[in-house]
Amino acid sequence: MPVYRIPQELVFPDPELADEDGLLGVGGDLSTERLLLAYANGIFPWFSAGEPIKWWSPDPRCVLLPGELRISKSLWDSIRKKQYEVTFDKQFEEVIRQCSAVRRKGQRGTWITEGMQRAYVELHRKGYAHSVEVWMDGELAGGLYGVAIGKSYSGESMFHLRPDASKIALYHLVEHLRDRGFPLIDCQVTNQHLLSLGAMEMTRSDFLKALRKNASKPGHHESWGLKG
Repeated sequence: MPVYRIPQELVFPDPELADEDGLLGVGGDLSTERLLLAYANGIFPWFSAGEPIKWWSPDPRCVLLPGELRISKSLWDSIRKKQYEVTFDKQFEEVIRQCSAVRRKGQRGTWITEGMQRAYVELHRKGYAHSVEVWMDGELAGGLYGVAIGKSYSGESMFHLRPDASKIALYHLVEHLRDRGFPLIDCQVTNQHLLSLGAMEMTRSDFLKALRKNASKPGHHESWGLKG
């Protein structure tokens, strides 16, 4: 399959035309309008510093159904003790900064470049990107962020500075979305860590059908500034 050059106009190729690795196209920009169009069509940016913007739509797609989150006994003990505080959208910029600083196995640098950070902060300001923060002893211990359109949520990244903090953030995100009728969480690319938490693979075709149905529903387009 060819890799498409993304033009300056706000259009994307059909996501089903992505190559076998999921790469759909190269180019374009990270404007709010383009990002919203991309996410509404199951496409997301992922590239390293110094590279052109790359747009992806993998097959299969990794998703997590809210009712299928797998919680270990040790994690459940941490949740039950609740020696932490959870907030939503309180420190979005710090969460994405911490996610960008995480050293990940097999990666020499971060894909959350300064340009990506600015773009998602702008999405956050406009009510589409949201963070979950976990605080321990008054300090930020972990968190995650993602993008919500309608009742479709796409997880982007998470981090932890204390044991279990990112998993606690995920647990509260799942509860938050389940209470508001979000049927699934897009985890984008499969890895063993996500599978261990209960994620599963869905064909791209089935994912796109579900996405378009969910994205068109009235959603949660406002600040998630609530305490958990």
